[in-house]
Order: sequence, then structure tokens, then C-alpha cells
Amino acid sequence: MLFKYPPPPLMPPCFSTQIFTSLTSYPIQLQKQKKAMEGGYQDTRWEGYVDWRNKPALRGKHGGMLAASFALVVEVLENLAYLANASNLVLYLSKYMHLSPSKSANNVTNFMGTAFLLALLGGFLSDAFFTTYHIYLISALIEFLGLIILTIQAWTPSLKPPTCDPSTTPSMPCQEIDGGKAAMLFIGLYLVALGVGGIKGSLPTHGAEQFDENTPQGRKQRSTFFNYFVFCLSFGALIAVTFVVWVEDNKGWEWGFAISTIAILVSIPIFFFGSSFYRNKIPSGSPLTTICKVLVAAMLNGCMSRNSSNAIANLSASPSFEPETNKEQEENAKQTDEIPTQSLKFLNRAVVYKPAHPALQCTVNQVEDVKIVLKILPIFACTIALNCCLAQLSTFSVEQAASMDTKLGSLKIPPASLPVFPVVFIMILAPVYDHLIIPFARRVTNTEMGITHLQRIGIGLFLSIISMAVAALVEIKRKRVATDSGLLDSTAPLPITFFWIALQYLFLGSADLFTLAGLLEFFFTEAPSSMRSLATSLSWTSLAMGYYLSSVIVSIVNNVTGNSGHSPWLSGYTINRYHLDRFYWLMCVLSTLNFLHYLFWAMRYKYRSAGAGASK
Repeated sequence: MLFKYPPPPLMPPCFSTQIFTSLTSYPIQLQKQKKAMEGGYQDTRWEGYVDWRNKPALRGKHGGMLAASFALVVEVLENLAYLANASNLVLYLSKYMHLSPSKSANNVTNFMGTAFLLALLGGFLSDAFFTTYHIYLISALIEFLGLIILTIQAWTPSLKPPTCDPSTTPSMPCQEIDGGKAAMLFIGLYLVALGVGGIKGSLPTHGAEQFDENTPQGRKQRSTFFNYFVFCLSFGALIAVTFVVWVEDNKGWEWGFAISTIAILVSIPIFFFGSSFYRNKIPSGSPLTTICKVLVAAMLNGCMSRNSSNAIANLSASPSFEPETNKEQEENAKQTDEIPTQSLKFLNRAVVYKPAHPALQCTVNQVEDVKIVLKILPIFACTIALNCCLAQLSTFSVEQAASMDTKLGSLKIPPASLPVFPVVFIMILAPVYDHLIIPFARRVTNTEMGITHLQRIGIGLFLSIISMAVAALVEIKRKRVATDSGLLDSTAPLPITFFWIALQYLFLGSADLFTLAGLLEFFFTEAPSSMRSLATSLSWTSLAMGYYLSSVIVSIVNNVTGNSGHSPWLSGYTINRYHLDRFYWLMCVLSTLNFLHYLFWAMRYKYRSAGAGASK
């Protein structure tokens, strides 16, 4: 039959050699599938994994770089659909929905923050009840529905506020969107946010689970996957902030929303096309239930009077432990293959023979899993400040660029296309990092990883400090040009090129590459296998908290500076009246303090995953 087997998916030309090898070996993969169907792999099952039909996953048939490549292709389309709107949304809200610059900026940060925060929900459902496979498909359909609503509203003039031009009628402010029109706008936006959250919480984990973590080759391929996941995320962003943003600014937002809708729709069959290659981890129950049970058991058991029958938590109190003759202690020792570690010792109270309530019976493995989660939380908290800096790329930086000369020769560049600078840099740096820097670091350090996850995250945090200092200096120069030109209260473009803003984008983009890829792999490898989707979602939750924190800081700065008898730093008729330079210096100081806080925790962290510090 001519179409017996479908062709492999199209992929960007600069993927790694490993992905090319997987695609060119497509016929071999199909032969292995046929053998597996005939029983050739009956004794080589992936324990704890099933295929898309809920049958045992088989070695040689399921998993590997080919299976993970589908997730990479889908990420290009998914991030294109999301970022095409998010990167330019602040201008859409202010120009077409007539919201003030501050309201527009806060709505964008709230929207993006909610989308990333909902990744926790996607990760939780993937670990507890569904597979990452099912969560992606459901989430993509939800995002598709939200984009349809936004497209209809953008296409229908009666569903938008009346058009107006404040420059011609300054005494009559434009009417903000309200009532049912506002409800339609925000329902569409937050359906998109819900879909994006589910995808972010499931897709990275789905791709990473295709590799065998028990072999050095599998762990190296998994590291390559995370690097190229960020590459694909950037590739989708490149199309979004160039082609789609140009379409939105020149052809209309209805066409921009339509392109996003088509992109997410196309991603669904592409993802479904790889179903026969995926290995899907079997959900193991709610990780939150385990965490809560251990914490409650530790507290209640600690309050109970200690007796000989509740002594297992203290068996490891000294290195030289000798069991007593008490029968309950002997039975307890038989029931536990290992003794709790001495880190976070207060949790060891959860492991007792007679807990405060039978439902609070905890195993040593459950206690150790909760310890791991608590140990990675400080690392998570230290990345929030970086993402607070990244939030400026979608808000004030876009408004700064809009006030400058955005012409490149005879071509006018949309301000929302400014992220093209960090995006292109990430796309160049990601392959260089994976194929040159990491192999060199492995030879120098004689370790499997070369550069540890925490070192990579630390580099990103340091670059965020530099980016905020550069942003402050650039804003000082921009304001000086506005003052010298007498354009402080004018909306006309300033006689200064927008390429100056590209400097802060460059440093923040580099920081994002190092931190995001490092966080994704760090949380996936360090977290217990039953909590990996939820833990990996913390990478996106850090982004969400950063966007929310940005809104809070903007409000606090305006309240504090406005109460001192002067105009608020981030308020004025035009952005030229803002004191963004002071705001950026404040962010630089906060980022420095955060970096020192990060060093405190990172220097004390001990890896638990295989290969984290192992010699080759």
C-alpha cells in the first residue's frame, strides 16, 4: 500500500545530528514496531510506562529521540500561537481596547502570569490522573477555543470599543472596553491562558520521559532535548515576533489571531501523529496528597508522646544503631528496607509503626520524596526575581521602543518585534552550547554533565543583573534625547534608534536561555518520578510569579513615589514622563540581592540524580 506508513514530520533544518539520525532511521523504527507486534520485545518492557492505547510500552518501539522530536515540532507551533499575541498584546489593549498604558501592562503581565501559573494544574493532572499525552491534547483544544473567541472579536467591529484618535480630540478620552465586550475579551484570553498552562505543564515532561535515564547515553540525549526544547520555543517566538506581529500591525489583528488559531490547530494532528512512538508514564496518584500526608503525619506524630513502638524515626539517630528486642521494632525494621536520611530530620517523625491515624501511615520513600521537593523550593524561589525582569520585555520595553525611531532603512519595524534579538541569539547559542561548550566542559571537568544545572541557572541570574543596569543606562540616554528634542509630552518618535533597546533584550535573552533550560532539566532530574510533571511545572510557575511580582512592584513603586509629593515614577501622559531609569536601577539592586540569596542555597545543595556529578 502506498500510504501504509505516514511520513515523518517536518522539522527546522538546524536540529541536532541525533534528531536527524532518528528521522533517517524511520524505516528501522517501523521494522522494530512490526517485530514488537509479533512478540519480539515481549521481555523488554518499559516498567511503569504504557503506549497511547494503555498497553505496556516496549523497548525498541517506544521512546527515544524520534518520539521526543514530535514534542519539539509541536512546541514551535504552540509557542508561535501563544507569543504572537502575548508579545504585542500591550499595544492591542491600549490602541484598540483603549486601556491606559499602566492598565495594559498590568493586564498583559496578569495574563502571562496566569498562563504560566496554570502549568501547575497541567503538571498535577499529568502526575495524578492522566498522562502527559492526554493533558496536551485537552489543553490544545482549550487554547484553540480561546483563540477562536479572540479572532471573532477582532474581526467584528461591533464587539470592540468605538475607534478614536486622542491626538485630534484630546479633550475627549477614548472609551475603554467594558461590559459584554470586555467579558468576551477576557474569557478568550484566559481560555488561552488555561490551554497554554496545560501544555507547558505537560509537553516538556512528555518529551523528557522518552529517554532512558538509567544509561549515560539516555541522560545525555535528555539534556540535548531540553536545550533544543528552548531552541524550538525560540524558533516559534521568532516567527511570532516577526511575521505574525507584522501581520497584526499592517493587516489587522484579526489576521494575527487567525494565524495563531491555525498554528495551534495544526499542532494537534502533528502531536497525534507520533502516538505510536510515545511511551507514557502511568499516573501514580496525587503528589499533593503524598506531600500533605507526610507533613501532617510529621507534625501530629511529633506531638504524640514517644514510646518504643514509635521509634523507627529515631533508629538512624546515631551511626551505630543496634535493634532492641521489642517485637514491634523488629517488625518495623522488617517492613522498611532503608532508614530515613538525617536531612530535614523533623520529617522522619512521619515514619512510625503506629501513626496518629491509620490514614497517615507513611513509607520511607514517601518521606524522602517530600524532602526532595522541599530542597528544590529555595532554588525555585530564587528565579522569581529574574522572571520579574523578563516581564519588562513584554511591557515597558515595548512601550520604550514604540517611542523611538523604529525604521531600518525604508522598513518600519514593529516595536513588538524587538524580542527577535534575544530569540535569534538563543537559537545560535543553544546548538553551540550543546555541541561545543558542553563537550568541552565534560572533557575539562571529567564529569558527565560538564556544567551543572545550578551553575547554569547562576549564570542566568548574573546576566539578569547586567541587563537591568544596561536598561537603566539606555533609558537615561532615551530621556536625554526626549528632553533635548522638546518631545517629553509628544507621542512623535524620538530621534534615536530603537536598536539601543536591543541591548537589554540581548542580556535578558541570554539569561533566559541559561536559566529556563537549566531549571527544566534540574526539576525533572531531581524530582521524584511520581512528581516530575508537577516539579517541572515550577519552571513556568517561576515565570508566573515573576509577572505577578512585576505588577505588584509597579503598584508599590507608584504608591510610594506618589505619596512623597512628586509624580509617581511609572505614571504620566507619555512614557517620556516616566522615571523608568530609577525603576530599572531598583530592579538591578533587587536582582543582586537575589543572586546572593541564590548562592547561599546553591552552594549547599547536593544532587541526588544519576550523572549529576558523576565522572564519565
